[in-house]
Amino acid sequence: MKKLSFLFVLILGLGLILAACGGGDNNSANNKNNDSNNSSADNGDEPEFSAAMVTDIGGVDDKSFNQSAWEGLVEWGDQHGFSKGNGIDYAQSNAPEDYVPNVNRLVRENYDLIFGIGFELKDTIQEAAENNEDRFFAIVDDVVEADNAVSITFKEHQGSFLVGVAAALKTKTNKLGFVGGVDSPLINKFEVGFIAGAKSVNPDIEVEVQYAESFGDASKGKMIAADMYNNDIDVIYHASGGTGNGVFNEARDLKNADPDREIWVIGVDRDQHEEGVIGDHNVTLTSMVKRVDVAVKDVSDLALEGKFPGGEQLEFGLEENGISVATTNEEAMTEDIISSVKEWEEKIRNNDIEVPTTREELKTFEESL
Repeated sequence: MKKLSFLFVLILGLGLILAACGGGDNNSANNKNNDSNNSSADNGDEPEFSAAMVTDIGGVDDKSFNQSAWEGLVEWGDQHGFSKGNGIDYAQSNAPEDYVPNVNRLVRENYDLIFGIGFELKDTIQEAAENNEDRFFAIVDDVVEADNAVSITFKEHQGSFLVGVAAALKTKTNKLGFVGGVDSPLINKFEVGFIAGAKSVNPDIEVEVQYAESFGDASKGKMIAADMYNNDIDVIYHASGGTGNGVFNEARDLKNADPDREIWVIGVDRDQHEEGVIGDHNVTLTSMVKRVDVAVKDVSDLALEGKFPGGEQLEFGLEENGISVATTNEEAMTEDIISSVKEWEEKIRNNDIEVPTTREELKTFEESL
């Protein structure tokens, strides 16, 4: 009996020693190994660091804002050996009610960095950051206040000004249209920047503004576009996410019915050249490219490297290569238009002009023309 007791004690002691050697908490983002060389998930093991995003109601395939963000996260994942469900992922929101459960699900799944794509997720990201101090969060297009969260914003008014210049140089009717998603301070920056750019070329140009009050209503976008095009507007700039798909649909339908008609759409957030293809024609004049993909990649890299800019606001504009104007449609964007756009871009970069960001600032700007 004494020998059996001794063996039992010996085995129990060895078990305790092995358990102690295998202990430790690996769930906290702050305890992750920040060496990117050890971050690969190719061998099937749980990745050392993970990032995910929650879309707004436009969806991950909105051909615009959300899609650009996801493309950035996918590219970042490819660089580190991550794939969807193994290091990176997204949660799609079909209604505002989905924001909270989507963020909470990603928290429960132990993602280290969680992006809220769009200003409508501000309150959700703010609350999640306060309740989960061991995770990192990021909000795109708004500002939150938390040491474990970063705010990503853009100078959309700069790019909108430049596509306004292009629209003013392209129009034959001197009537332009702007279709916004939700009437808000953010989308107002697109609106007033566009108007300022167009009127800088021609102060007498007319710009009609309508809001769909949705970023995911393509049918509403098509209806608004039909009304505008029927009123002799020949160039429409949209800043409306998935709603803008309807604007493209209407322009393609009209072009298909009358191939000789000059009718244009200006895309937003990513180069929407492909959305304008109709047979041998393309109705996409240009796009105001907002490099959400670059911002998502940059922030993900900083977090992975242990340099997460918590509590900061990162703003991307022309100088940061976060804003640009697409020139893919070489037939529509002529050398004269591109040259003029570049001249105005230099004026913005040199602070020779200050692009307005609000409707009040626009009034002052117009008075100075």
